[in-house]
Amino acid sequence: MKRLFTILALTAAVAASAQNTQTALAEAAAALSAAEDVPEKVEKPRYWDNKLVTNISFGQTFLSQWAAGGYNNVSLAGSIDFSAKYAKGKTTGTNHLAMDYGFLYSADKPILQKNKDRILLESNWGHKSPVRNLAYSASFDFRTQFNDNYDYKTPTDAQFAAHPDDEPAAWRDARKLKSGFFSPAYINVGVGVLWTPKPWFSLNVAPISGGAVFVDIPELRYTYGMDLKGDSNYTDRKSAYTEGAYDQFKSARMELGLNLKVDMGWVINEVFSYTTQATLFYNYLTPKVEPRITWDNKISWKVARFFAINLSTYMIYDPMVLVRASQKGGAVDSKGIQFKEYLELGFTYSIATKKN
Repeated sequence: MKRLFTILALTAAVAASAQNTQTALAEAAAALSAAEDVPEKVEKPRYWDNKLVTNISFGQTFLSQWAAGGYNNVSLAGSIDFSAKYAKGKTTGTNHLAMDYGFLYSADKPILQKNKDRILLESNWGHKSPVRNLAYSASFDFRTQFNDNYDYKTPTDAQFAAHPDDEPAAWRDARKLKSGFFSPAYINVGVGVLWTPKPWFSLNVAPISGGAVFVDIPELRYTYGMDLKGDSNYTDRKSAYTEGAYDQFKSARMELGLNLKVDMGWVINEVFSYTTQATLFYNYLTPKVEPRITWDNKISWKVARFFAINLSTYMIYDPMVLVRASQKGGAVDSKGIQFKEYLELGFTYSIATKKN
């Protein structure tokens, strides 16, 4: 009898265990079925590739009884370079913003001089064509500077005499205004084709390119090739300028022509890079005038985690700009090549986000 009760107890335990196992399996199957109904989380694609590079540089020279001569000086400059690249399907876009600003103080001139000032905004968009490496393109360019820039000339004896107790004031009287915000400013919009045979090379040809040159400061309009107003009392631009009739000049000049732009860039490694851009604009409205040409170069060498040596050069040839404009019987008017170069060692920091 006792054996019978033991067998019945074991049978009941096995049955209960089987039922529990069956219940557990059913619950697991239900959970698995529910999991299959939950959609898989897909990461949203990113089409933008952004990069921000900031740089602050400081320079200093100290001389003491230096036989060869020279002046003590200090300089401080900063720059921001932002790029945003877009790629989705057949559409690509490249946007670029560059801003530079810097000062120099030299012992030979008791005033703060600005030696670096630039605003550049570019945007280029393309849509792939049936031809390999060729895309239809639309472009926008804008160039100007933040505020007034001067040519710092040595004051005359009369200017020093006019400020016997304020030498910096005499230097401020002697300086000559060269440019300012929107004086000049170049804006260009064009449509054409973009050829990119290599990742490091692109050529944009915009045979229909409209633009404008603005000179907001009246006394600079003659230097940057502005025409006389239609109702002007003068027929000769130079006469109006030498007589100080600056309000007789137009503040803007419209342009329509051909724009060519070549961009090249090499990133040798994480330490060394080189970029260059050359542009040419030929104005259909002034066919006898030579084209405007700009050429920018930048070499960057990262010498430590947050420090880099940067070499930048800027060249402009604009036949409408007088690099030596006469001022009431002064220097002879002439056009020529404008060139500027910077060599800097400074603190640099970059932030980048890349598309998937």
